[in-house]
Amino acid sequence: MLSVIDLSASDARTTEDIFTGTSQHMPLGRVYGGQVLAQSIVAASRTIPEERTVHSMHGYFLRPGDSTKGITFAVDRIHDGRSFSTRRTQAFQEGVPIFSMIASFQDEDPGLDHQTPIPEDVPAPDDLPDIESHLAGLHPMSKRLFTDRPIDLRHIPSPIYATVSGERVPRQAVWMRVRRPIPDTPAVHRAVLAYLSDLTIQESILRAHGVAWSTRGLKVASLDHAMWWHRFGRVDEWMLYVQESPSARGGRGLATGRIYSGDGTLMASVAQEIMVRVPEKDPSGG
Repeated sequence: MLSVIDLSASDARTTEDIFTGTSQHMPLGRVYGGQVLAQSIVAASRTIPEERTVHSMHGYFLRPGDSTKGITFAVDRIHDGRSFSTRRTQAFQEGVPIFSMIASFQDEDPGLDHQTPIPEDVPAPDDLPDIESHLAGLHPMSKRLFTDRPIDLRHIPSPIYATVSGERVPRQAVWMRVRRPIPDTPAVHRAVLAYLSDLTIQESILRAHGVAWSTRGLKVASLDHAMWWHRFGRVDEWMLYVQESPSARGGRGLATGRIYSGDGTLMASVAQEIMVRVPEKDPSGG
């Protein structure tokens, strides 16, 4: 994961800064959206002074990416002000854009400070089963989507990979962390947080309707993604991702999330809209 988000600068020059990157191997061959998010943030950050850090991004997934091919990132230096900088990053494969993002960066400034508190009475991650405990019965190819990830996940109340247990509600929570310690560099932790933000957020939509990921004929694709970084926290320590869906209609669903550190610090807020198509049930029961 770290090698993938560590982009290479290109000798090619246009009116934009050019970087190149590769993709993690994916069993189904499609680039993981969180990877492109993280890479785009890294590309934009390379054109910003180190003390000016990302605080928001808004991006659109335009086309599925091919994980066997390289990705080119073009960064447009839209604006540099006294406290804020704005960058547009577009990710290309074979000359065609697959993702487009605008991000804003800010110097650290004093100001008003409050946050929504972390939910109470949430089970601790060590009291929950690990992800491997929930993969029985899945196809080996599907299992690799989860076991090959560098991320440890613990669902509350439980994952929805094979079945949806419990009440049909448009909300859930997930403990998550990177499986191994990573460097202390704050920019790396912020980029990896973007990587993590695309994991599981769609599930609050599916859970509300009792739809498991393994549902035959289910089609889900991320349309757009927004993220706001509030406070710094380490991604190699447990974080709680609180997720809910306020609406689903017309083949689209909206999900929102808040990411807390283990000590209750609100690190980031996330919003994502997805395309979701669930096959209609055969009225005959077939």
